[in-house]
Amino acid sequence: MKKSNYYPFAQADQIIWLTNYANEIPVIGPGLGLTADEIKSIVADCLWLVYLLQAWLPATRNWSTTGTAAVAEAQTGDGTKLMVLPVYVAPALPTGAVPVNTGALNRIFAQVQDIKNGGKCSDKDAATLGIVGSTQPGPDYTTLQPVFTVVIVGGQVVVKWNWGGYSTFLDSFELWVDRNDGKGSVLLAMDTTPGYTDTQPFPAARTVWTYRGIYLVADARVGLWSQNVSIAVQA
Repeated sequence: MKKSNYYPFAQADQIIWLTNYANEIPVIGPGLGLTADEIKSIVADCLWLVYLLQAWLPATRNWSTTGTAAVAEAQTGDGTKLMVLPVYVAPALPTGAVPVNTGALNRIFAQVQDIKNGGKCSDKDAATLGIVGSTQPGPDYTTLQPVFTVVIVGGQVVVKWNWGGYSTFLDSFELWVDRNDGKGSVLLAMDTTPGYTDTQPFPAARTVWTYRGIYLVADARVGLWSQNVSIAVQA
């Protein structure tokens, strides 16, 4: 059993986490040895990120559609009026939020690590702050099998592999390919980042390439080989 990352992946959940941390660290922080200035600084980091994620970023995305509409009007409008370009106005900062130096999330993570290393934070306070991940069961290595697809993008094969939800427990992905050239299946990559681009130039004649892969932990294969996944390629 391992602990999952405490900081959420989904943006909506990140807003909830940051808001909670900003609310709770002034209460719990002094007992952990944090100074008033340290607490004030990290709260400012949290509130700034909440503003960006909750208000500013959605507004900029909405603005992108406004800009697209303005260009469309400039190109195909009825021609009866002089065009006035729309002006983007950023959402107002909420009370208590101010701009801070770049790297706000890095500072928050660093403080969390300091809290964990300090040995003063109880399990209850850690749960209240949201700085401990939930217990996550490991995979069954007797049945674990990679599942991936392959597509052609820009004249190259992209192998769309992932961790299958077990990135915490796995270290790398061993990928092999058979290019139907008489060499059989050969090692292509030991990849640690999901999604691999095969840069081998395509042959002149139509050929089928076949890929397979398996997960590794500490350089040892675990689980089962994937099913063979094939794709036809041609220059």
